[in-house]
Amino acid sequence: MIKSIRQIGVLMGVLLLLCACSSTKVLKEGEYLLDKVTLNTDTNVVKTSTLAGYLRQEPNSRWASIAKVPLGIYLMANPESNSGINRFFRMMGEAPVVYDSLLSERSKQRIQGALFNLGYMHATISTEEFYHKHKVDLTYNINIGKRFTVKNIDVEVRDTSIASEIERIADKSYLKIGMPFDANILNQERSRITNHFTDNGYYDFNRDFVRFEADTTAGSDSVSLKMIITEHLDPVHKTITPHKQYYIGEVRYTYDRSSGSPIWLKDILLRHATSLRSGELYRESNLKDTYSRISRLSAIAGTNVRMEKSSRDSSLLDVNMILTPARLNSIQLALDGTNTAGDLGAAANFTYQNRNVFHGSEVFSLKFRTAFEAIRGLKGYADQNYFEYDIEAGLQFPDFVFPFIPKDFRRNAKATSELAFMFASQDRPEFHRRVLTTSWKYRWNTNQGKRHHKFDLLDINYVFMPWISDTFYDSYIKNPESRNAIIAYNYKNLFIVKMGYQYQYSSVGTVSPIGIYGKDAYTVRWGVETAGNLVHGICNLFRTDFNEDGQRTLFNIAYAQYVKMDFDYCKSFRFSRRSSLALRFAFGVACPYGNSDILPYEKRYFGGGANSVRGWSVRSLGPGSFVGNDGRIDFINQTGDVKLDMSAELRMHMFWKFDGALFVDAGNIWTIRDYKEQPGGQFRFDTCWEQIAVAYGLGIRLNLSYFLLRFDAGMKAINPAYQDARRHYPIIHPNFKRDFAFHFAVGLPF
Repeated sequence: MIKSIRQIGVLMGVLLLLCACSSTKVLKEGEYLLDKVTLNTDTNVVKTSTLAGYLRQEPNSRWASIAKVPLGIYLMANPESNSGINRFFRMMGEAPVVYDSLLSERSKQRIQGALFNLGYMHATISTEEFYHKHKVDLTYNINIGKRFTVKNIDVEVRDTSIASEIERIADKSYLKIGMPFDANILNQERSRITNHFTDNGYYDFNRDFVRFEADTTAGSDSVSLKMIITEHLDPVHKTITPHKQYYIGEVRYTYDRSSGSPIWLKDILLRHATSLRSGELYRESNLKDTYSRISRLSAIAGTNVRMEKSSRDSSLLDVNMILTPARLNSIQLALDGTNTAGDLGAAANFTYQNRNVFHGSEVFSLKFRTAFEAIRGLKGYADQNYFEYDIEAGLQFPDFVFPFIPKDFRRNAKATSELAFMFASQDRPEFHRRVLTTSWKYRWNTNQGKRHHKFDLLDINYVFMPWISDTFYDSYIKNPESRNAIIAYNYKNLFIVKMGYQYQYSSVGTVSPIGIYGKDAYTVRWGVETAGNLVHGICNLFRTDFNEDGQRTLFNIAYAQYVKMDFDYCKSFRFSRRSSLALRFAFGVACPYGNSDILPYEKRYFGGGANSVRGWSVRSLGPGSFVGNDGRIDFINQTGDVKLDMSAELRMHMFWKFDGALFVDAGNIWTIRDYKEQPGGQFRFDTCWEQIAVAYGLGIRLNLSYFLLRFDAGMKAINPAYQDARRHYPIIHPNFKRDFAFHFAVGLPF
């Protein structure tokens, strides 16, 4: 470990030396490299990190606040050559920031303007320049002074036709006597009034009709504030008229045929997706909602809503909706190569989609997947290969397909209903397995996309084993000395009839495909899933038979009965536009009961992998202090009923589109019951804290905005599987071959 620290130190020293020696060589006579910028204030009332956003010129970025590595990469290019390799270095790196005193003066003005808008009207700013070896350190000394407050407020409504409306909503005003004089609050008030009027029929109303006058002579540190709401100014005829309310007139739909995609949609579907309805007041929120709802129709690629004042009635707005059809049919074919613990294979995926199968923007999809893998090293089995194929058919509706849904709820929620059927076949040397699945699910979101709901009304899985090899059966199911209860349960025919609900809240609304990356935000997810209760009631009603293990059966097939609950909280703290800290806490518990003593394999938790404790490869951690000793079945033994995941990740921009991360992960999985096949795996309150695994590492991310490729390298720090100090604390005694895990994934870990 000490050797590794030395090597890292030497590398950082070399990078620092390279940057220091070469960064000033590209400067011309009289030019200086902006090396450091400091903001000093006489108070902590206003954060310097906030004021730094107004700087017009900042020094080159540093890795870990030490080395200007992006600058060093840029300087590796030959300034006199424009060859491919030199263009590459310039693209990946960061050009030297040459100090510009004019930009420094503009930065002062911007900071002073920002402080003025916050009410610090007596703020003063001075700069100090320290020159050393063709570099300059710049310091902004900021004296904020006392903040102005609002002494009195006057409202002048020049359009008497809306005076009563202004008075009616006055109690919701952001303006209060004695409040700080803050331009942000004034803008909030302007937006509040504008939103109210545009959402109550005043189509022509905009922010320019609300303005403020501030008189700073009211006192030494106070302001007399006047809000003026002006009449409507016709931009064409330059005439002043009262503000006018508008109602929706005709709503017309036309298709843009230039795309060449023929389409026809049911009128009732378009009317339901349109919140602008004839005879109702014009509301801007309804216009935005219309765009949102129609954009969710798979058969529509684009929408252009044009509002036109009616020639029949001056108080009406006609709505012309121009719809651009999407491509009706699509086919995708993908080929993959696989490598599972050295066993090579290949897979092919075929997908067909029809985006308007019943002329209601229903999406019909048909997927087929087949895979082959050559398995080596299995003894006692006739066949040495693995073959799999899956067939899945799905139908998605752009609304709730369910009776008794209240009209207001249906109108406010953006929902889809999904029907799916799937058949999966797996032929391994040890066994053949078939899974038949059918499901009916609902998905919807509310509150500007901040709240997401998933409700699986019914999900039926029938798992059956048409063949098990004699070797596998004798080794793990029949032989009383080596019998594995988890395998015996999961390699029998089984019904899983479940339903579940999941809720997610995101503080920033609908997030990008790569999550809340680099934002001050948080997400909360929790869900509950139950299985077997409906079937249990039916079996009790008709008094069905029990099998040899004492389980109730339906059609002579046992059914699973369990309850599963999950909670996941993620929080991101943004330090600057280049760095943030992300934290995660996740907990899950699943309890078999009634007709089950063991969870189905598909519902069990596993530890390790790209989204868990990253010092372990996937499905190689836990449960508890369990140590696997049979590589053929550890994939099922290293599963559990309880899971804990905790992570902290420092994320920072490196150069070009590459970001870096330093992370620490902790967690494990446990079983609720004490299974002899998993010694040390049971969850106990008095010992679970001793069995928490810890890992640390670093990652590189290629951030392309619409998706993110992630490469994480993790090392074990505390390994609960071993009790001797050398292996229990690999952070003190690291072994790269034993303790290292590499992960490649798409998207963030949380």
